[in-house]
Amino acid sequence: MPFSRYITAVTLALFLCAAHAQETPPSDVWLLADAVYRSADASNKHFAILDKSGARLWVFTPRGQPLANSPVLLGQAIGDDAPSGLGQRAFSKFRRSDKITPAGRFITEEGVNLNGDDIIWLDYDSGLSMHRVRNIAGERRHQRVASGIISQRRISYGCINVPASFYDQYLAPLFRSKTGVVYILPEVYELEDIFPFARR
Repeated sequence: MPFSRYITAVTLALFLCAAHAQETPPSDVWLLADAVYRSADASNKHFAILDKSGARLWVFTPRGQPLANSPVLLGQAIGDDAPSGLGQRAFSKFRRSDKITPAGRFITEEGVNLNGDDIIWLDYDSGLSMHRVRNIAGERRHQRVASGIISQRRISYGCINVPASFYDQYLAPLFRSKTGVVYILPEVYELEDIFPFARR
């Protein structure tokens, strides 16, 4: 491997390892995590919160303590409501405005995509899932997820794309092998509109 490509690979690996380290969640994430714990909304299961504004996924223990976090890729379009019938559409039929990661509360379920890759379903009917970042020609998804520019991480059709190391270490054992809850914060609506139990 050429030295320049080696340095790039090492830098990316170090970035993704650092992404698993403890950080302080933003205020809306903290507020919701506290409300989830206090209300027992996650039924004593591990839960995750997707902060769309920061394109980052936070994983919490059942007691609401932050366990790990990672940058992610998410839907290209801004919005909180997924258009109807997306799960039955071919990707070629998606408009840019359709590529929304919807806000809400989702119970996880193990699944497999059409290529035989394991995924975590959030909403089967709308085709919403969490899965490892994949290589898609011309989209540079692995470079995008490592970018510090949030807009670079808005590229998916709506699914949450996660670095493989984070998926394998945290998401697969906590949300695929077991049932968990994923909360996706709104970016158009108010937090309390989506999660009434989080009212202050």
